[in-house]
Amino acid sequence: MKRSLGKLSVLMPVYNEARTLRTIVDRVLKSPIGLEIELVAVDDCSSDRSLEILEDLAANEPRLRVFHQELNHGKGAAIRRAIKEMTGDLAIIQDADLEYDPNEYPQLLAPILDGRADAVFGSRFAASSQRRVLFFWHSFGNRVLTTLSNMANDLNLTDMETCYKLVRADILKRIRLTSDRFGIEPEITARLAQWGARIYEVPISYHGRTYAEGKNIGWRDGLQALWLIFKFRFLDTRFTVELSHVSRQSLGRASAFRKWMLSQFNGLVKGRVLEVDAGPGHVTSLLLDSDSLLSTDSDPSFVETLNRRFGHLENVSFAVGGLEDNSLRAATGKHGFDTIFALEALQRVEDPTRAASELASVLAPGGHLLVQVPADPRLYGAADKALGHRRRFTSQGLRAILEAGGLQVVWLRSFNRLGRVGWKLHRSAGMKPLSGFEARAFGLLTPLAERVETLGGPGLSYLAVATTPGPLGDA
Repeated sequence: MKRSLGKLSVLMPVYNEARTLRTIVDRVLKSPIGLEIELVAVDDCSSDRSLEILEDLAANEPRLRVFHQELNHGKGAAIRRAIKEMTGDLAIIQDADLEYDPNEYPQLLAPILDGRADAVFGSRFAASSQRRVLFFWHSFGNRVLTTLSNMANDLNLTDMETCYKLVRADILKRIRLTSDRFGIEPEITARLAQWGARIYEVPISYHGRTYAEGKNIGWRDGLQALWLIFKFRFLDTRFTVELSHVSRQSLGRASAFRKWMLSQFNGLVKGRVLEVDAGPGHVTSLLLDSDSLLSTDSDPSFVETLNRRFGHLENVSFAVGGLEDNSLRAATGKHGFDTIFALEALQRVEDPTRAASELASVLAPGGHLLVQVPADPRLYGAADKALGHRRRFTSQGLRAILEAGGLQVVWLRSFNRLGRVGWKLHRSAGMKPLSGFEARAFGLLTPLAERVETLGGPGLSYLAVATTPGPLGDA
């Protein structure tokens, strides 16, 4: 699916680049692309005339926006400031020297504009038209760091350390970045991988400079990058400040558990299927064999993620719509659905009775509403808040909500006894968002959870099936 995008923000950290600034600014603004260009230059407390030159250029060029750091913090800090100030739909990092050529922006933009990518890296080591021959050990170090980054993030990049990283702005503004210096390169790579971004590489030419010509990166930065690759893989894995997004992405590691949960609804998934609050698509991926599937979410970034993952399938469509803002019916149209999945819905809204009524309004006569909600209000805590849950339910309360919404409850049962134990351990440890490690571990324990389920007792969730009167209503 091609994207309609209007502006490219070029993020340029500047430190003592007075000798090349006029040239690189001119090249950026003359880049042959079909988008509006905004150049966000952040002077990182240069000691030469860099800031003076930038301000002189900006006086006659409205596309150039200049910001100044009072203290020298490093390339990463300057990029983070530029991200904060940018207004474009896409962003690319551009060094202020002449090593990278803005004439190559079109080939970097192509995978995103074609709807195939969320981020594009310009690789100096993939086949390219030209490349300046420089230092062996510098190149060797880059390849070592790229290999280790690939191992940590399960990627197969050829050039992790490249300056040219082009990213959708709606993702770049939401990922969590902390590095001040050159560690920004492995950090952006790790955060994009943790977000689940679709990364492409394209070959670029490279006109590297020598240390005499002003190259700043050294062996100490390489050692720091080694540490940061390890840190962002094992010690600091929170890739965004949005705890709900962290938890919902982490749940993607428990695919065996999701299959087990969906098996509880066997025989009920028929005809036109609607999935509400689909999130990043962990359940969506298991519904792709439906005759017709519409997945919705109130968060446009999730809908964009679903579109890029599954939009090529003819039986699947996606729309922005939620239960909180009365946009679900507008997103789904006038036709009723034979099956509705509401596995992350009633627990996330302010008024679950109104939400149940909204769901009933788009359910065909005799269709089935399939529900999962967290059980037992006594278990509510920080981890629920991190998932975006407003409440936990009693069985009587859930039944009353569904019936007040105009639905008939076919069955309602407790589910996931073993998960209740894990949830209590998570709470006692004082943890907030669910981690990928926890989700992966529980996924591996799913066969044990199925055995424990037969023993009875309260579960972590309730599953329910509700219907409206009609020919498909029997379950």
